[in-house]
Amino acid sequence: MTYEIDRYKEMTSACINCGACRDNCSFLRKYGCQLNDVEKLAPLAYHCSICGKCDQVCPVGIKGTELFMEMRREHVALEDGVYDPGRYSGMLKEKSDYIFRNYKKAAGKTVIFPGCNFPSLFPKTNKAFAAMMKREYGYGIAYDCCGRPLGLLGLEKDEERIIDTIRKNLGEAGAEEILTMCPNCYYYLKDKLGIKVVSVYRRLLELGIEVEKPQGLKIFMPCPDRETGEWYQDISELLGYRPEKEEDVNCCGLGGIAGACEPDLSKEYAETIGKKYPEKGEKFLCTCCASCAGQFGRNGGNLRHTLSLMMGIDEKPAVKTSYINRMMTKYK
Repeated sequence: MTYEIDRYKEMTSACINCGACRDNCSFLRKYGCQLNDVEKLAPLAYHCSICGKCDQVCPVGIKGTELFMEMRREHVALEDGVYDPGRYSGMLKEKSDYIFRNYKKAAGKTVIFPGCNFPSLFPKTNKAFAAMMKREYGYGIAYDCCGRPLGLLGLEKDEERIIDTIRKNLGEAGAEEILTMCPNCYYYLKDKLGIKVVSVYRRLLELGIEVEKPQGLKIFMPCPDRETGEWYQDISELLGYRPEKEEDVNCCGLGGIAGACEPDLSKEYAETIGKKYPEKGEKFLCTCCASCAGQFGRNGGNLRHTLSLMMGIDEKPAVKTSYINRMMTKYK
């Protein structure tokens, strides 16, 4: 396969060879590359977690996330599909036309959009929050996949089709805004639907809802919040303090769907947290991303979700029953 190497060289032409990207990324270190090593990196585009750490540390503003996404999109365009599709067969089967889609209770100006993994891994919190918002404010709820997983694979046509379907279903429900429980859904959908997209924490602040404020929390912030920190700021405001961030790893291991190509690195990230916050230990780590919580929980970690804690619900990620829980959302 022939990549557009000249275009990628242009995207990284400002590189000063400082090595900051490599020094802050296990993937780049593994292959001995910097972002400007585009000839080596193009065939490895699906190995990157798209976590944004290199974007954050690059002193000249090179965007590694954009570079690798362009490489993935080019692969799809030239090869008429993702790299080695068998690696992603389960995900593609579930999410290409989301098999658990359910808009039966979506009626209302504001519709809760919990995403795939929050109701799967934190079903008690999801049920309690949805019931409260329905009772007090008349919010509806819709179960669907935002389309980001396929977008991350470079499948632009599928991505656009999914967004069109979500837009159509929300329009038929009369929705004027969605309330997101998942940071991936929030950052991915906020500029795509043509209606307002708000995070659950921003809405709690806007409504002045009193929440539990457990002290001394340590939090792992997910990749999509790295650039703007909107979710961290709102969580901090609700808690009344800025919780210390856990930064021993850049990503939970699920980012960029890279675990399909880099299973050892993905497991290393998750096990690092699992060993630091063991399931049977006294301390736990919290996060606002259900996917991160599930990944760390599956690898021995003691995890909680920030929304669960704020609602006074002690719920660990339901890693053993997550798929069944997700399946059940189709019938709620």
